[in-house]
Amino acid sequence: MDITGESLIGASHIKGGGTAFFAFNPATASELQPAFHTAGKAEVDCACELARIAFDPYRNTDPETRARLLESIAENILALGDQLIERAMSESGLPRARLEGERGRTVGQLRLFAEVLREGSWQDARIDPALPDRQPFPRVDLRLRMIALGPVAVFGASNFPLAFSVAGGDTAAALAAGCPVVVKAHPAHPGTSELVGRALQKAVSAAGFPEGVFSLLTGIGNDLGIELVQHPAIQAVGFTGSRQGGLVLMSAAAARPQPIPVYAEMSSINPVFLLPQALADKAEPLAAAFVDSLVLGVGQFCTNPGLVLALQGPDLERFSTAAATQLAQRNAAAMLTAGIHHAYQKGVGRLAANSRVRQLSQGVASDAAGSGVPALFSTSAQDFLTDPQLSEEIFGPASLLVACRDMAEMLAVAENLEGQLTATLQMTDGDHQAVRGLLPILERKAGRILANGFPTGVEVSYSMVHGGPFPATSDSRTTSVGTAAIQRFLRPVSYQNIPQDLLPAAIQDSNPLAIGQRINGQLSGK
Repeated sequence: MDITGESLIGASHIKGGGTAFFAFNPATASELQPAFHTAGKAEVDCACELARIAFDPYRNTDPETRARLLESIAENILALGDQLIERAMSESGLPRARLEGERGRTVGQLRLFAEVLREGSWQDARIDPALPDRQPFPRVDLRLRMIALGPVAVFGASNFPLAFSVAGGDTAAALAAGCPVVVKAHPAHPGTSELVGRALQKAVSAAGFPEGVFSLLTGIGNDLGIELVQHPAIQAVGFTGSRQGGLVLMSAAAARPQPIPVYAEMSSINPVFLLPQALADKAEPLAAAFVDSLVLGVGQFCTNPGLVLALQGPDLERFSTAAATQLAQRNAAAMLTAGIHHAYQKGVGRLAANSRVRQLSQGVASDAAGSGVPALFSTSAQDFLTDPQLSEEIFGPASLLVACRDMAEMLAVAENLEGQLTATLQMTDGDHQAVRGLLPILERKAGRILANGFPTGVEVSYSMVHGGPFPATSDSRTTSVGTAAIQRFLRPVSYQNIPQDLLPAAIQDSNPLAIGQRINGQLSGK
């Protein structure tokens, strides 16, 4: 399949009239062909208007039909074969094994949402039958189901060119909910995005859906994203990226005549708590596992362990010495984009220049442009609490070790943290009492709390939460990974005294979809 550098507007391929740009290979510092062209206002208007026209026909398709669409997209992505993996390798610098795994995750989450559609609980079907003889007043017939919110704008992420991109979790959840999707491709991997976009375009066409169910816009600069978010047809936004970028989109969405929700995953330092008994029992193995997690993917994961907290003393010295030794042996590697590398260098430089911070170790530097050198720093809990800059995210393979005088100080640091995607507890049975003091705080601070692991690695499942209080995400009630992600793109509608033959299938008495219905509060029907 040829990569043409065009935006995919419904069934059409359109070369935008805006600024031309090229993909860039971060591993070789070379430009990649072909030229891509930035979509302008006309292309945004066209894509969004097609999505608006497609919305009612698409959302009113039965769940089985939408499930087959998701499965068809998955098959089309697999059919791209090595061309997709090789282009993604060129545009990201990521190794083949990582990208093949990410492709598997992308296909897997599409298939998982197909299962969700068939199971049916996402519709939240509720029926309160009429009680005409109730005293002192009769009760009307009331029924409720969830319906699609409307066309969704999805922004591809820089660090996952497949799983958080064109056919990633936001797109899969929105299409499952019944929402047409307009994707803004990330400019770091436009060729990868076009290939996947064509796989979606082909599936939509083969299923006979309106062409506006999916469009892909390419471009650089902020104007394209703002135009998309402000378009009146768009009813929700899915975004994974920087805090600055997320806040810009949130402001644009809030300033619309009709404000819309922005589900933005933005910033997290993912604290790891080394509890005293665990640290005493296994300081050196914990240090090795921590460094492995820190440098994975050159630290470019939103769940990277950017903060480690422990009680000061000889056990912490053992951990820090072992971690410093391990880190000093790790090589620098190419980061995803020049912008990410610049921000990483700036963040590491800021820590290195801070008088409250001591640098413990750094990895093996490289002469290659754009390489991120792993780095480990330390500070005291008192200084951490004094200096707000120490809690800022550094996106890359850098972490800050915070030494606490006692558990009370560790609790104070936990209480002072911003919202997080994850919080990790390294613990043994002897640490349970200390954990009981931490858990209530961490429940308020994080979307996922894990024990005796490290936060990199997000399972796509029914119970996963990849979200958290601000600034981890813009809405702590939601998740961008796992089956609950579909709820972001649904809203409830109540039907009062509507005749049976006019009711949606999900809330008819005959229950033709054979899904669970909550009748007078009691679950039945499946």
